[in-house]
Amino acid sequence: MLATSAAARSLLLRSRAASSAAASTLLGSTRSASLEPYSDYGKSLFTGRIADEYLKKHGSSGDILKDPSWTKTHSDVVAKAVLDWAVDRGANTYCHWFQPMASSGVRHGQTGQVQNMMMKFNRNTNDVEFDFDGKNLIKGETDGSSYPNGGLRATHQAGGYLAVDTSSPIFLRGDTIFIPSAFVSYYGAALDEKTPLLRSNAAISKHGKRLLKHLGLDIGDRAVVSNIGLEQEFFLVPREHYYRRPDLQLAGRTIMGRDAPRGQEMCDHYMAPPSMANPALACMQEIQDECWRLGIPLKTRHREVAPNQYEFAPLYGYNTTQIDQNLMVMQIIEEVSARHGLAALLQEKPFNDVNGSGKHNNWSIATEDGIMMLHPKAINNATGNPAAFAVIMSAIIAAVNEHGDLMRMAIASPGNDFRLGACEAPPAIVSTYLGDDMTFYLSHFKDGKGEGEYIPSLKTLDLGTREVLPFEVPAEDRNRTSPFPYGGARFEFRAVGSSQNPSMVNTVINTIVAEKFAEYSDRIDAGEEPHDIARQALNDNWRVVFNGNNYDEAMQKELTDRGIWRIDSGVEAVARLTAEKNVKLFEKMKVLTKEECESRQTILHDHYTGTVEIEAKCMIDMIQQHIIPSVKAAGIGPLGDLEAAITTLKSALKEVHDAEDSYKKAQLSRVLRLETMIDIRALCDAAEEVVPANLWTLATYKELLFLDCHTSVPTEQEPTFYDE
Repeated sequence: MLATSAAARSLLLRSRAASSAAASTLLGSTRSASLEPYSDYGKSLFTGRIADEYLKKHGSSGDILKDPSWTKTHSDVVAKAVLDWAVDRGANTYCHWFQPMASSGVRHGQTGQVQNMMMKFNRNTNDVEFDFDGKNLIKGETDGSSYPNGGLRATHQAGGYLAVDTSSPIFLRGDTIFIPSAFVSYYGAALDEKTPLLRSNAAISKHGKRLLKHLGLDIGDRAVVSNIGLEQEFFLVPREHYYRRPDLQLAGRTIMGRDAPRGQEMCDHYMAPPSMANPALACMQEIQDECWRLGIPLKTRHREVAPNQYEFAPLYGYNTTQIDQNLMVMQIIEEVSARHGLAALLQEKPFNDVNGSGKHNNWSIATEDGIMMLHPKAINNATGNPAAFAVIMSAIIAAVNEHGDLMRMAIASPGNDFRLGACEAPPAIVSTYLGDDMTFYLSHFKDGKGEGEYIPSLKTLDLGTREVLPFEVPAEDRNRTSPFPYGGARFEFRAVGSSQNPSMVNTVINTIVAEKFAEYSDRIDAGEEPHDIARQALNDNWRVVFNGNNYDEAMQKELTDRGIWRIDSGVEAVARLTAEKNVKLFEKMKVLTKEECESRQTILHDHYTGTVEIEAKCMIDMIQQHIIPSVKAAGIGPLGDLEAAITTLKSALKEVHDAEDSYKKAQLSRVLRLETMIDIRALCDAAEEVVPANLWTLATYKELLFLDCHTSVPTEQEPTFYDE
């Protein structure tokens, strides 16, 4: 059932178009497929043809938006065009839209904003006038006192300053236009996720251009850019049962709950057909429709491995735009699901003993005009250098080996505590998979056996049937157990958590690779040959290449024995942010200062501690208000142990509160979460096992996880459309 007028009208238009086409066919006429039903797609994004149309009304064109200097030279013109576009689309409000730190899992939408009307009253006539000009558009100021800052500003220094990010288009939703912005303190320190990412983009462009020039390609004023594609996994559960789980409502995951008799052991949910007997498909259709109208190319949808788990994947794009859009996708998923009687769970591990959710971060680099630097043929042809690809790959391999600790830090979201290495995500050991062909190619290069063209092999599958003809497939299989596999023109960082803002992930990848590009360029400037530098790097860092099964414990031991970065604790991984080598790296690349590294470490540790505190308090409430009363009513279950558990939890929380600093608090919180609370969970689950169902007041895994099995089917045959 479709609950919003916008999605309803869009889908209804498509239905009518299909009916019209069918009628034409019956009458003997033929016609090409029409895009008319999709004419609204992308109109809520101020870029391309839309921006050009409105800017031309003011004597300019969309071309000015390609140069960030428009904020100095044409801000009033752009503001007038944006105002016209906004009013035509029914909007009258604007905001600078930014990304505070430590938002995952708690802040709806993971963004900050103050919404201001684009109008004012004339003091003399009391008539309404528009009030939106270049000054309003390009910058803003807000009270930054209540955002996490890790000591970067004092309470009496509360100013937070916002500046438009020209790399990510302005967009419109409802009555509001959203201006993607950087958020900094009075002294220019980054208070957000976006600013370091933008700095890392500058670093990889600067040093990527240097290296390309040494390899034979001078791109002049064009930039080297980082492109990404973000696959978003999530769960949809019945909202009526979600309201019977305080832990899901407040912490995003079940901190207790006995396994249902059925889980994912039959692999029956993965890519199964979406059922039209429950609201999940209609919900996903509406999410896609709203995203496309916002200019978000959410192309793929499918069921994932766990019951009630799903995935969306967009077309790839520039990293700042993709991240901004991913944050909006997560917000839309949460909001639309509620309109369909569902609750969306974005946390990494909402349920025990079934797969958790990730956000696979497909990362690549290219010149601004589209020459892919991780595509062997493309970059070798563009540079006229048969070794260019091997040189670039050697730098990335060296970066992963040297700075695997930072890559692990970047994925240390609280929810990943329960997900990494659990046969659903790579373990906390940072290696890279190349595949046999690429490994052979680079191995020959590093050993000086050849620099020929890399040609990935294909193989033919012949099924022995008349109906299905033989067809070709890549000779390389996928390796879903690797944290950072090469996938042909891109690397896929598979360990990123589903609830994360992926800005830090991409900041780290950009920075460590940029630093290697800079090192190579400096050495070439000093007289060394690119081939020699690359061969040395491959030989020195080859241990990080691993094509085997990362889930296998024997293989994990082998990788650990090699000396590859392995940090099992997310709390300890976060602490690597202030390691001397890493502070030097960020300062050298002008991405983060020492003070900014220290503040982020504190913020991330505080975020972890706060997350665990919420979970522990939920556990106390659920035991006191639900489990103990159910056990007493049934006259069966571990009543004494449950009562003692309350005291244990309260004592552990007090110990956390009494700790002297953020790092120690986080360390104690990890023990509370992964030892104490797991032991107490076993007591709660034992009680659920013996208490009769009619006396158990919390929603069970059976009720939460199987939409297909217990969702009522509406009696009407046609979907009903409601106006907002």
